[in-house]
Amino acid sequence: QVQLVESGGGLVQAGGSLRLSCAASGRTFSLYAMGWFRQAPGKERQFVAGIARSDSASIYADSVKGRFTISRDNAKNTVYLQMNSLKPEDTAVYYCAARLFSTRINHDEYDYWGQGTQVTVSS
Repeated sequence: QVQLVESGGGLVQAGGSLRLSCAASGRTFSLYAMGWFRQAPGKERQFVAGIARSDSASIYADSVKGRFTISRDNAKNTVYLQMNSLKPEDTAVYYCAARLFSTRINHDEYDYWGQGTQVTVSS
C-alpha cells in the first residue's frame, strides 16, 4: 500500500513557475514508477510526466516538453514536478500516481493516487 500526498500548487501568473511535490509513504518507494497527471474542469485526466523507478528515464506529454521536469528522490520518498513558463492552459488539478515497476501514460494503469493539488495560471 502506498499513500501519496501532493503539495506546492497555487496561483501564478503566466510565465511563472511552480514546483509540485508528492510525498509517498512506505519503504518500497523505489519499486514504483511515478506519474503526474492533471485534470481540468470538464476534461479527462491527462498524462503530464512519468519517471522510472531509478530516475533513469522520464517521459513527458508533448504539451509540457521543455517546460516541465519530473524528478524523484528515493531517499526522501518524494517525486517532484518543476513547472516553468506556465500557461493558462496548464490550469488544472494535478495528481501524482504510482504503479509498480514501469512507467505508463494511461491513468488506468496506476494503482495509487494522491488527493490532488490545484494549479491556477492567470493570464
